Amino acid sequence: MNGQKTIHEILESHFGNALDFEQHLAEPVLRQMPYAPAVFALAGADPKAQPYIGRTPNLRGRLGRLLVPSERHPRRLHLATLVRTIYWQPVGSDFEALALQFQLLEALYEEDSLARMHLRQPAFVRFHGGNRFPRLSVTHRPSGRDPQWNFGPFASRSAAERYVEELDKFFALRRCTEELEPSSAHPGCVYSEMKMCLAPCNKSIQEVDYGAVATSAEAFLRTRGASKIKALTEQRDAASAALEFEQAALLHAQLQRVEGIRSLAPELAQAMDGLTALVLQPSAEPESVALFLFSAGCLHGPIHYSTVGMRIQNENSGSSSLFSHPVALEPVPEEAAHVEPVRLAKGVLEERLTAVLARLAEAQSNHSPALQHGSLALLKRWYYRPEVKRVGEVFFPEEDGSWPAKAILRGIGRVAARQIFGAGREE
Repeated sequence: MNGQKTIHEILESHFGNALDFEQHLAEPVLRQMPYAPAVFALAGADPKAQPYIGRTPNLRGRLGRLLVPSERHPRRLHLATLVRTIYWQPVGSDFEALALQFQLLEALYEEDSLARMHLRQPAFVRFHGGNRFPRLSVTHRPSGRDPQWNFGPFASRSAAERYVEELDKFFALRRCTEELEPSSAHPGCVYSEMKMCLAPCNKSIQEVDYGAVATSAEAFLRTRGASKIKALTEQRDAASAALEFEQAALLHAQLQRVEGIRSLAPELAQAMDGLTALVLQPSAEPESVALFLFSAGCLHGPIHYSTVGMRIQNENSGSSSLFSHPVALEPVPEEAAHVEPVRLAKGVLEERLTAVLARLAEAQSNHSPALQHGSLALLKRWYYRPEVKRVGEVFFPEEDGSWPAKAILRGIGRVAARQIFGAGREE
């Protein structure tokens, strides 16, 4: 358990609601619970006893099954005699529930929290830049010393391996794992015979030239192919302008190949030292959207963005203009609902978003390895869900580090609309 805090102190710091419980008063206590998604903890009188922690789409129903005996189900888990305090926190999405549950388990059990949540490190592509002759590999244990050379996470190990295979083919990087000492007497390998490796082992290429190719491969990884696409596009256009059409056609074919390789790496697969993502989720609070920030290897939030004064359009109504241009309106009291809404000052939505992002950025970065491991695994689990089942949206910073504010506001409008009009709920 972290620090010197007791179990009850940790639970109180993570949950916004708590009630004392006694078995003979189970019914009146349960009537105070909402029929709503929540994360909960059932704690006993013994301050050292482990609490029962869970998440549920129906808090009152789940607690009723755990705390009220049933004659029809005598073998059902029954905890009423052990529970003295009920803690709970309403959540707006499965993503928020998983994040809160893991944060709580990490505070209580530290490294054991990963096994309790069945979380394992996702797959990464590692660029061995510290080697004289850099190469690529796939790993589930990225180096903490050189996070700038770990790229991911990928949906699976096979997805990462396919990406590495295509990069090795394109750049003809070495696949061997030995520490090379180049010699003209070196026999090489099957890849060098097939012209699929530059073969630095037998001096088929000079070390400095191999290093230049490896640097180009690293730039490809870091920019998800954008650096190579830009260079090839400029070369193709220059060849075309010079009427060298055969060369332009070859460059165009190479460009198409690069775009195919690029498609194998989703936007989430970035250098781990700079991976930053903003996740939008439905909120348990009325007229708001929950924002989570993945930064410095850890998940921060939620901070709630108020949609009060934002005009929300039903995306199934046939009009998308308000999603393209979010409109801010002054809230109107119910007794004056017949009055035409008045627009707020221009930029009020952007200012509100800036304030929320600043609060998320203020989060401390000195988190435990277990919390960083779990945060990344949860983000990966959510991001790679099928789009029809994935609730919420994700945004990444621009190249200059700024956030695409207008795109994020449109995303907030879409998430809020699905909350209001009931579309796109998680199964």
